[in-house]
Amino acid sequence: MNLFRYAAPQTFYPLAQRLQPFFAVAAVLLAVAGLYVGFGIAPTDFQQGEVYRIIFIHVPSAWMAMFIYLVMAGYAVLTLVWRSRLSAMMTRALAPTGALMAAIALFTGSIWGKPTWGAWWVWDARLTSTLVLLFLYLGYLALVSAIEDTQRADRAAALLLLVGVVNVPIIYFSVRWWNTLHQGASVSLTTAPKMAQTMLTGMLLMSLAAWMYSIAAALHRVRTLILDRERHTRWVRQLTLRH
Repeated sequence: MNLFRYAAPQTFYPLAQRLQPFFAVAAVLLAVAGLYVGFGIAPTDFQQGEVYRIIFIHVPSAWMAMFIYLVMAGYAVLTLVWRSRLSAMMTRALAPTGALMAAIALFTGSIWGKPTWGAWWVWDARLTSTLVLLFLYLGYLALVSAIEDTQRADRAAALLLLVGVVNVPIIYFSVRWWNTLHQGASVSLTTAPKMAQTMLTGMLLMSLAAWMYSIAAALHRVRTLILDRERHTRWVRQLTLRH
């Protein structure tokens, strides 16, 4: 199968239409399973008690906020180098979900921080860099909305994304580079997990749910963007007439 054929909006649109329900259903099923394991089966933490269960929402949303930004930066490169129309549309489609994930991570982190640190907010390195990530998402959305020329907006926003991508490794490595209140990673590819197996299972299920949701939401938005940007093309007019 020639995957490059799906780089064109005309061929990607029906593919997105077919795949979106699959990812949406997967997101719901994984979220239900993850919440059941995390809030119903996983044991109480011996140090933090029940409040630790916020990690089943906090950690997946924080991971997705960083990952989505990296994906957007990759699409930004394709937009600037190859002038790919679909890449620019995918970037716009991902941005609201990335902003949502960053906001959820900050909100749930505050809920976790109050009983753990005694404060809703501290200017911790990881918290501050995650707040910067949220501002980058909001800045991207504001920039593409402020510039009427679509191509100029896509190029300007792509440059913003590439400048801001340096913040992602700062978020990830902040607990190693600075003396912060935020705990280190509980899950690593190079070391054994620092949590019970049921806790890890719940977190991974919720992470997969966040991933599936992000894909489903992006596919839904990109279909709308394709129809809007390609509305003057013959294939969109024919599609509109059929529906």
